[in-house]
Amino acid sequence: MAEPTFEEKLAQLENIVNQLEQGDVPLEKALDQFKAGVKLSQDLEKTLKTAEKTVTEMVSDGGTTQPFSPKDDQQ
Repeated sequence: MAEPTFEEKLAQLENIVNQLEQGDVPLEKALDQFKAGVKLSQDLEKTLKTAEKTVTEMVSDGGTTQPFSPKDDQQ
Protein backbone atom coordinates (compact mmCIF):
# COMPACT_ATOMS: atom_id res chain seq x y z
CA MET A 1 0.00 0.00 0.00
CA ALA A 2 1.26 3.48 -0.88
CA GLU A 3 2.48 5.92 1.76
CA PRO A 4 -0.23 8.48 2.62
CA THR A 5 0.26 11.90 1.06
CA PHE A 6 1.13 15.00 3.06
CA GLU A 7 -2.47 16.15 2.82
CA GLU A 8 -3.80 12.76 4.00
CA LYS A 9 -1.44 12.78 6.99
CA LEU A 10 -2.48 16.33 7.83
CA ALA A 11 -6.16 15.34 7.69
CA GLN A 12 -5.44 12.37 9.98
CA LEU A 13 -3.68 14.66 12.45
CA GLU A 14 -6.56 17.15 12.36
CA ASN A 15 -9.01 14.30 13.01
CA ILE A 16 -6.97 13.11 16.00
CA VAL A 17 -6.77 16.64 17.43
CA ASN A 18 -10.53 17.13 17.02
CA GLN A 19 -11.29 13.84 18.78
CA LEU A 20 -8.93 14.64 21.64
CA GLU A 21 -10.36 18.15 22.01
CA GLN A 22 -13.87 16.72 22.41
CA GLY A 23 -12.63 14.89 25.50
CA ASP A 24 -14.95 11.90 25.23
CA VAL A 25 -12.21 9.43 24.26
CA PRO A 26 -11.24 6.74 26.79
CA LEU A 27 -7.80 7.32 28.31
CA GLU A 28 -6.12 4.33 26.63
CA LYS A 29 -7.43 5.35 23.21
CA ALA A 30 -6.48 8.99 23.87
CA LEU A 31 -2.91 7.95 24.64
CA ASP A 32 -2.74 5.86 21.47
CA GLN A 33 -4.13 8.74 19.43
CA PHE A 34 -1.69 11.16 21.05
CA LYS A 35 1.24 8.90 20.10
CA ALA A 36 -0.07 8.59 16.55
CA GLY A 37 -0.50 12.37 16.39
CA VAL A 38 3.08 12.96 17.53
CA LYS A 39 4.36 10.56 14.85
CA LEU A 40 2.24 12.25 12.18
CA SER A 41 3.47 15.65 13.32
CA GLN A 42 7.10 14.51 13.07
CA ASP A 43 6.49 13.04 9.60
CA LEU A 44 4.82 16.25 8.43
CA GLU A 45 7.66 18.38 9.82
CA LYS A 46 10.22 16.21 8.02
CA THR A 47 8.31 16.56 4.75
CA LEU A 48 8.10 20.33 5.16
CA LYS A 49 11.82 20.65 5.91
CA THR A 50 12.65 18.57 2.84
CA ALA A 51 10.34 20.71 0.70
CA GLU A 52 11.84 23.91 2.12
CA LYS A 53 15.34 22.69 1.31
CA THR A 54 14.29 21.79 -2.23
CA VAL A 55 12.66 25.18 -2.78
CA THR A 56 15.55 27.17 -1.37
CA GLU A 57 18.23 25.43 -3.41
CA MET A 58 18.81 25.34 -7.13
CA VAL A 59 20.88 22.92 -9.11
CA SER A 60 23.39 24.56 -11.43
CA ASP A 61 24.19 23.28 -14.90
CA GLY A 62 27.24 21.55 -13.41
CA GLY A 63 25.06 19.57 -11.01
CA THR A 64 26.01 21.41 -7.84
CA THR A 65 23.43 22.92 -5.53
CA GLN A 66 23.46 26.53 -4.50
CA PRO A 67 21.15 28.77 -2.49
CA PHE A 68 18.30 30.27 -4.47
CA SER A 69 18.46 34.01 -4.88
CA PRO A 70 16.10 35.74 -7.29
CA LYS A 71 17.56 38.42 -9.52
CA ASP A 72 16.90 41.95 -8.31
CA ASP A 73 15.52 42.98 -11.70
CA GLN A 74 12.85 40.24 -11.75
CA GLN A 75 9.61 41.10 -9.98
